[in-house]
Amino acid sequence: MGVAERKSRHKEDLRQEILDAARDLFVRDGYESVSMRKIAEKVEYAPGTIYLYFKDKAEILDTLCQVTFEKLRARLEAIRDDQGDPVDGLRRGLRTYVQFGLDNPNQYIVTFVLAKGRVDLEKLATRGAPESGLACFGCLRGIVRQCLEGGYINGGGVEETAQALWAGIHGITSLLVMHCGFPFVEQTRFIERLLDILIKGIRVDKT
Repeated sequence: MGVAERKSRHKEDLRQEILDAARDLFVRDGYESVSMRKIAEKVEYAPGTIYLYFKDKAEILDTLCQVTFEKLRARLEAIRDDQGDPVDGLRRGLRTYVQFGLDNPNQYIVTFVLAKGRVDLEKLATRGAPESGLACFGCLRGIVRQCLEGGYINGGGVEETAQALWAGIHGITSLLVMHCGFPFVEQTRFIERLLDILIKGIRVDKT
């Protein structure tokens, strides 16, 4: 490995270390309580080094959101493009969303809870994360569209149906990753029961 390649890899590793540290701090202390200096202290670098990679903590948050959306979108796109049963695909898409949050709780909390509660969300909207989020939601919308156009589910349009389904799975995912303390039943049974309710509520009975 040449000198240039080693330097490039070191820069990428440090950039990722900064993102990981910031994510943990945002979840633990809250976005507003975290400063660039605090992030620098966690990675044990001078604050000036952090500014070589990100101009402010809003850009760090934006990057974290984009990365999360892209990972989730890749999984949902694979399901959307599957040529199998559309309703089965819809259920798998909803389950995949929930499982993604459970597998990546800090990423989910930062992207879907903390980022949405920021006071300066309008400022963040001028950056790239909202577009990534809409593209991610577009995958779910595409799965819903396939089901509606095929006559497999009924009622409502694509947008309102997709939004209602997302509201349901976002709700259960947020409750589970935030550990709200409610005595839920066994997790898998809880998730599958919600999916039953969501799918059966819109599925067309063709028997």
